[in-house]
Amino acid sequence: MTGHGQLPLLFLDIDGTLIPFGATARELPDGYPTYGTQPEANPLLARLDPALGPRLRALPCELVWATTWMIDANTCVAPRIGLPDLPVLAWPEPSDEAERERTHWKTRSLVATAAGRPFVWVDDEITDADRDWVAAHHPGRHLLHYVDPHIGLTDADFGALAAWLDALPGATAPWTATP
Repeated sequence: MTGHGQLPLLFLDIDGTLIPFGATARELPDGYPTYGTQPEANPLLARLDPALGPRLRALPCELVWATTWMIDANTCVAPRIGLPDLPVLAWPEPSDEAERERTHWKTRSLVATAAGRPFVWVDDEITDADRDWVAAHHPGRHLLHYVDPHIGLTDADFGALAAWLDALPGATAPWTATP
């Protein structure tokens, strides 16, 4: 798909992406939907829609956790949505340079890990500063896809991801991101 036989990377955040949060009672009068029982340690995990895992697995890309959950993403989140253990991006110390450029603290690590390979970053904290920095420093194709944290991943988000992945050179026949 990428000319080197490697699938594109998809860097996946959790909070605000897989676990929606922050909506007011006015925005969601009935509250967030929950799936299964609420674990005592973190009741937000009950907001994880188990349908997301199969949809993510169906995407023609290599999934990588890009979250502060770190390895807990594989023990707490992945099993609830049907994902296998995924690689976890390690985070360096925040840099003064990133702060001056107003980029997200994840941005440089994502680009370094991609190492020129096509990638998608799915997060609720992406800004135009991140898009500009990646465009200037990543020679490969990329998509920085913002997700509304009040809602999390939606059908429209999966449609946008599918369209981008289908447009990559070497992509196979169009497929659908719905189960």
